Amino acid sequence: MKWTVERVIDFGDSRLPIDGFAQLGFHDRKGRQYNLDYDGDWFGLVSNDGEGSLAWTAGKGQPAGTSAPHIPCNISGPHYLAGTSTDTLLVVSAGQKRVYEMSPEGGIPTLLIDGGEHGIETIGNCEMDDAGNLWVNEVTGCRIWRFDRGGQPIEVLGTGEPGFQAGTVPFEEALFNWVYDLRRGPDGRIYVLDSKNFALRVIDPNQRQVSTVVGTGSSGYSGDGGPAVEATLGANTGLVYDGAWKTARHFNGPWSIALDEKGNIFIGDTQNHVIRAVDAATGRISTIAGHPLEESAPFSFHTTDPLELTLPLICSLDYHDSRLFIPDWHDHLIVLSHPWLS
Repeated sequence: MKWTVERVIDFGDSRLPIDGFAQLGFHDRKGRQYNLDYDGDWFGLVSNDGEGSLAWTAGKGQPAGTSAPHIPCNISGPHYLAGTSTDTLLVVSAGQKRVYEMSPEGGIPTLLIDGGEHGIETIGNCEMDDAGNLWVNEVTGCRIWRFDRGGQPIEVLGTGEPGFQAGTVPFEEALFNWVYDLRRGPDGRIYVLDSKNFALRVIDPNQRQVSTVVGTGSSGYSGDGGPAVEATLGANTGLVYDGAWKTARHFNGPWSIALDEKGNIFIGDTQNHVIRAVDAATGRISTIAGHPLEESAPFSFHTTDPLELTLPLICSLDYHDSRLFIPDWHDHLIVLSHPWLS
């Protein structure tokens, strides 16, 4: 058995859940799902009432078409949400370069980290490690920040200038180049998508080391079946699809990662239009969904075979309970399922 396409949902102009699925959403550590609307400046908890409506919403903006209670707060451009070991939520407000904390039951969010005060150029994600420290990726600033539970910086990895190491280096020597994604793994380590280095790096807080586990530092589409450290990930070829193919000005390299409970890694290899998977037991990489596209390729979502999917712009992967959630920049959500993992 392999991954299969469970369903594909076209959200169109809707930013509300459909059949209990959020087009852009994340699950916390208890399996609760949240709906984020970056452009609408709001986020909310998806109800488990069997209808998949919103239990509550919060943010600077407020969604139309729902009667869910709304919590007005100064959060704009909600970009990422993660659960913590204390069963609270970390919400990244990209529009303010801030990280807030709140309860899954709602309530007014509390400011934890003000990235602007610390000189963070573009804030990415925020995750809590096993010691209760907070890790934040600075996308364009090429740095990884570690904050204490009170939101005060402990240390910074990277100099702010692009760089790369293919092996393992101590914290003091680590260099990155545009970090698009950051996730906590089930092993307690912090996984970093070093996008413009076309690599995946792993931060070990206990050993105080950064290791490269996927990629050579060069772009391409190679390595399937072999060691992930010898594989290459895709570069921006100059074209993206946004209703029509056009020249891209931003976003080189892969865009997103996710991990399952066993430590298997999923990479949204956006520029190659595929999902790559790294087996935690063997360290080998494979393509599990999508295929490289030509400019004239027709879009295809009507298939049960993930390898036949057309994936123009993969973003913000999420994994929960044997399902991989793949949002596409163009309002689709592709849900893959795997019986081996259930």
